[in-house]
Amino acid sequence: MNPQYDFEKRYRLVREVIETIVLTILMFLVIRFAVQNFNIEGTSMEPSLHNQELILVDKWTYLFRPPARGDVIVFIAPPQPSQDYIKRVIGLPGDTITIQNTTVIVDGATLNETYVDPNNQGNQYFSKQIQNMVVPPNDYFVLGDNRKGSSDSRDWGFVPKKNIIGRAALVYWPLQQDNDGFLPNVTSVFANVHQGSSALTPLSNDFIIIASPVLPLAAPMLLLVLVRRRRRPRK
Repeated sequence: MNPQYDFEKRYRLVREVIETIVLTILMFLVIRFAVQNFNIEGTSMEPSLHNQELILVDKWTYLFRPPARGDVIVFIAPPQPSQDYIKRVIGLPGDTITIQNTTVIVDGATLNETYVDPNNQGNQYFSKQIQNMVVPPNDYFVLGDNRKGSSDSRDWGFVPKKNIIGRAALVYWPLQQDNDGFLPNVTSVFANVHQGSSALTPLSNDFIIIASPVLPLAAPMLLLVLVRRRRRPRK
């Protein structure tokens, strides 16, 4: 046996093992950076999200665009920094918010909120008037879909951008009759709201939900394929 050939063969094997380990660690770090799982506690987002459901939160999308109206976000709760809340974005920086009883008005446009069940409609914060309230820069106005049972911006004010962990992408357990895993696209609810300079044109919700968890997986896989192709042995 040729000693040089034997050495090269063992060297290739060791290099392949090292590359595989490095790429596996890279893949884990990218996935961990991009998505995170959360357990829903409470009913403040009924009927969109249910108590004890497990969701994946996309932390990737907001690196490329700011939160959009209608996004469901997970964030560090301003009134309780030790806890994470989940609510729906209603107002962006610069938006003017008015709430009359249970009617929500954004920049003069009355919202027909299809994601709010009439049985869950309500407002326990009548004493805190919200009339032509302007959302400050780098802040967001959020509401729970269960309006009669949600502690949200009506109560404690705005969510700072720095508090946002990510966007709720999909429910992965359990799947129920009213839940196929994907959060529905609700951009039509905000179609009549003026799109100010504070809001970039958002990608469609369907694309974001599907692509965000997959992209972190695809990048390391593609890198692995390219490395393997580059390392194809000579004939």
